[in-house]
Amino acid sequence: MSSVPANWTRWTICTLSVALAACVPAQRAGIPVRWIESPNYDDRKPQFVIIHHTSDDTVEQALGTLTDRARAVSAHYLIARDGTVTQLVRERDRAWHAGASKWGALTDMNSASLGIELDNNGREPFPDVQISALIDLLTDIQERLHVPGTNVLGHADVAPRRKVDPSVYFPWKTLAAHGFGRWCDSPLPSAPASFDVALGLQTLGYDVSDVEAAIMAFKRHFLADDSSPVIDETGRAVLQCLIRQASR
Repeated sequence: MSSVPANWTRWTICTLSVALAACVPAQRAGIPVRWIESPNYDDRKPQFVIIHHTSDDTVEQALGTLTDRARAVSAHYLIARDGTVTQLVRERDRAWHAGASKWGALTDMNSASLGIELDNNGREPFPDVQISALIDLLTDIQERLHVPGTNVLGHADVAPRRKVDPSVYFPWKTLAAHGFGRWCDSPLPSAPASFDVALGLQTLGYDVSDVEAAIMAFKRHFLADDSSPVIDETGRAVLQCLIRQASR
């Protein structure tokens, strides 16, 4: 076997024979490690999709941010206002899009999700052509990777204390009509007086360490309302409906 190049300081790559013969040990932090590849593995597959808005005024600004090494932020896909889809990170790789995040028992959404950024400054409606491209992309992802449709969430859902995207303008009802995310339309049966809002939000998946932030994220998503961290009878009824959906 030829000598290992001097610049390969951490790994030694070798070819297995049919009999899986041992390779020359690799030096990893001074520890000799033998490499024998097992055929019993596959790529890690995401179980969630997180929707963002870029907060930028142009797609060029967004691309600059998402490809800037110093900014240390990325996403798997960016969809421009005209519906153009750009892939920035391979789906099997962990993009840096969700940051400190939590949904249910998961405390690292970057490791369990794909991130999709929408070219939008957060103060404007999302163009129909952009949402159509998003639905097409989500359909393709679901068909290939089998991500459950109900596991499409907003950045604010998984990081309610830090984030507000994809804003009250995002058409969650339209997405739900195509099988992505959850939705309940009013009017709905009222929740009982004993209904515990914090427990309900936690049951749905929200981090309720800051209940007011969780309420705001919930209202932004399901009621298109970010006016106050107060949930009224309508909101309580929607929350109860969503919990019942999730339990089926």
